[in-house]
Amino acid sequence: MNEDAMNEPTDTQPHRLTRTRSGRMITGVCSGTAAYFGVDPTLVRLAAAILTVLTSGAGILLYVAAALIIPEEGKDVSIAQELINKQTHRNDSV
Repeated sequence: MNEDAMNEPTDTQPHRLTRTRSGRMITGVCSGTAAYFGVDPTLVRLAAAILTVLTSGAGILLYVAAALIIPEEGKDVSIAQELINKQTHRNDSV
């Protein structure tokens, strides 16, 4: 084996958690999580549903938080970061 080939990075893009546009049911949180971990989206959706039932609805809050924090595929910032940036820009101009 060539030592140079072993030391070269295999992927130039960092692996990033995003909400996917394809395969989404609501906001793409479960399909994006599944793509990130390399599992079937149905398993992630099932786990989210079980978590929601076992925690008396706390899974819904986690899902909403994830939808706000995880950026959409193709975007650099999340919905929450966009809102923070708008508020900061608005305060700077006043």
